[in-house]
Amino acid sequence: MCGITGIWNQNLQPINRDILKSFTDIISHRGPDDSGFYFADDVGLGLGHRRLAILDLSPAGHQPMPSRDGKIWLVFNGEIYNYLELAAELTNHGFSFQSHCDTEIIIAAYQTWGFDCLNRFNGMFAFLLWDDRKKLLWAVRDRFGIKPLYIYQKPHQLIAFASEIKQFTTLPQWQAQINPQKAYDFLAYGLFDHTHETLFQSVWQLRGGEYLTLSLDQNDDYFGKIQVKSWYKLPNKSLELTLPEAANSVYKLLNDSIKLRLQADVTVGSCLSGGLDSSSIVCLANQIRQHENTSYPFQTFSSCFDIPQCDERPYINSVVTSTNVKPHYIFPDPLELFNLLDKITWHQDEPFCSTSIFAQWCIFQQANKSGVKVILDGQGSDEYFAGYHGFYGALFKYLLQKKQLINLSKEIIFSCRYQGSTKFLKSVESILPGYFRQIIRQILGYPSATKFPFWINSDKMRSLDINPHDPFKILHQTDTPIQDLSALQLTNTSLPMLLHWEDRNSMAHSIEARVPFLDYRIVEFVYGLDDSLKIKNGETKTVLRSAMTGIIPNSVRNRKDKMGFVTPEYHWMRETLYNTFESELQAAITTLDLWLHPQLINQMFADIIAGKRLFNPIIWRVINFSRWVKVFNVKIP
Repeated sequence: MCGITGIWNQNLQPINRDILKSFTDIISHRGPDDSGFYFADDVGLGLGHRRLAILDLSPAGHQPMPSRDGKIWLVFNGEIYNYLELAAELTNHGFSFQSHCDTEIIIAAYQTWGFDCLNRFNGMFAFLLWDDRKKLLWAVRDRFGIKPLYIYQKPHQLIAFASEIKQFTTLPQWQAQINPQKAYDFLAYGLFDHTHETLFQSVWQLRGGEYLTLSLDQNDDYFGKIQVKSWYKLPNKSLELTLPEAANSVYKLLNDSIKLRLQADVTVGSCLSGGLDSSSIVCLANQIRQHENTSYPFQTFSSCFDIPQCDERPYINSVVTSTNVKPHYIFPDPLELFNLLDKITWHQDEPFCSTSIFAQWCIFQQANKSGVKVILDGQGSDEYFAGYHGFYGALFKYLLQKKQLINLSKEIIFSCRYQGSTKFLKSVESILPGYFRQIIRQILGYPSATKFPFWINSDKMRSLDINPHDPFKILHQTDTPIQDLSALQLTNTSLPMLLHWEDRNSMAHSIEARVPFLDYRIVEFVYGLDDSLKIKNGETKTVLRSAMTGIIPNSVRNRKDKMGFVTPEYHWMRETLYNTFESELQAAITTLDLWLHPQLINQMFADIIAGKRLFNPIIWRVINFSRWVKVFNVKIP
């Protein structure tokens, strides 16, 4: 995993070497092992790279990497896990390779198959490829957007490409300006990365499964124009399999995915939350390593708390006991939260929705101290195995539409038993008439699609042309069948944010995070399965639970609750950090000035503390949004 950069001067003047170096070196945390640059002065293009050496630690992996004839140059961030298979195939096409890096494979694959080479890659990647013969820059992001790629355009001056938004702050005359509509989406709904736009005006991103081309051939009709195309979409297919058949395939696919992602010339470990996903990864990785007689112990990293409602050690210990792993138990210190907040926010590039990002930060911090350079994690599973409680609502809606009232009643009973009252209300809300729906949304503290939240200054919003919309509704995330909901979570809502947080937290500590559940083969397979194999009788992830029979402890496999890297945020807000939260909220109100109604948001905070209002993360979002404005000196109207 690495960091990549690119700048094109629209006046075709050579790139200033010092500017490109600063633009690249600000992300040295992404690649502390090496750096390099390439300049095409005839077209005003420069490429930069910071390397985190994972495969082939020798200088042979240096980037930017050229083709043998020097006509193609590549800067690449990520991993192509099936690179050995591709290398064998490309050897038959007459290629020979000087390194054991996957970077070299991308160049040869492009020379052989052109843009279609992307369909042959199994991995996570973002790269910039310069074809000097065609005077064409090709920028690519992997299927699910595991690796980031941002673009900043300064009209009539330059187009810049970066792995992290903070890189743009090094450019001359940069001024961070807020994107008002996306800022509203974050404050009101806790949502970002759901479109091409970011919270920074004029900064946008390629989305997962997209590439762009930029022709620098002055004789081309498209000279200087960015063209974005989608190269990957989830296939629309249906698989008719029994539960045992599907579970057997899931086991084989996941096992192979983990085996591929254990390939490294450095130490590999894993997150372990005690949930179904991370436990599956750890137990399967342990089996694979035993078969391969790996000498060094497999290390796991777990976030723990002394507050039972947020502590998963009983499940974590079950996995540790059943394997030969070396566990690390990390106890995030709440007193460090606000001391580190500016630093974490700087690394994250954009504000984040909850203090769970702090817990994840502590995980990667300890992994770095323990000498682990690659971490496996379970991101992506919930989105297509129907692991989130929101899938109950999609199931209720489907059963109601099909008039399967007996099954609907049964699933509602199971759901109520397993979810708890708040999450149950959220699920059942999807099948109620509009009037009752609004009542439940008010109880849960959700904004309205037609009105601004009461704590936001509606007059100020209108003056900025901000619409009081519901981005989830616009994305059709409500009232959808389970498969549609999976697609939206994979491409627009939960997964892009999770991958953003994971990438920044891991790279802040020079660690490569790998996500076995996002091997496209298993995603496509499970996505095409019948919904009844994913959620039934109140049980989420049915087929994964079946596939892991005999692999993970039954206490974990049969869990019905869901936590992840949670923090006792409510407890911290009410007790441990009450004074800090209160002072931070007042500072945020001052920073955001006319965006908020100070009295109303203060009353909301007081009601949450007094237990008169259900806890929600709005207070944290306001605080962190304010910190983000200060850290990046964002111009806010």
